[in-house]
Amino acid sequence: MRKNFTDIDLNRSVGNLLRLGVILSVITSLIGFIKLFMEGFTMPKDYSFTPLNSSQKVWAYFWDSLCLGKGEAIIQLGILMLIFTPLMRIVFALIGYLKEKDYVYVIISAIVLVIMTISFLTGYAH
Repeated sequence: MRKNFTDIDLNRSVGNLLRLGVILSVITSLIGFIKLFMEGFTMPKDYSFTPLNSSQKVWAYFWDSLCLGKGEAIIQLGILMLIFTPLMRIVFALIGYLKEKDYVYVIISAIVLVIMTISFLTGYAH
């Protein structure tokens, strides 16, 4: 006999997802900080910055640094995990609303998900 999925189950699951996302983000960031200081990180004396020309270069630099295991990139991964946590919450809630057959909230969640996804993908100013 199968138990019905209830609002309490959905709220508990979403709460667990948010906790897990924050915990994983903090652990990842702490690992990055430890790695960064083991690499001999020092504060820059010159704060001038030459911006990368495109978002593709930014992502390529991030992935290359992450693959090399640089502490700075691991910290950035932790921050990205923290940013994606609410996004995953919306996906998770959308699935829960589908199971509950609450189509008004399915539509609202889908709209919010589309808006967040578009803003994340187009957020780079160049």
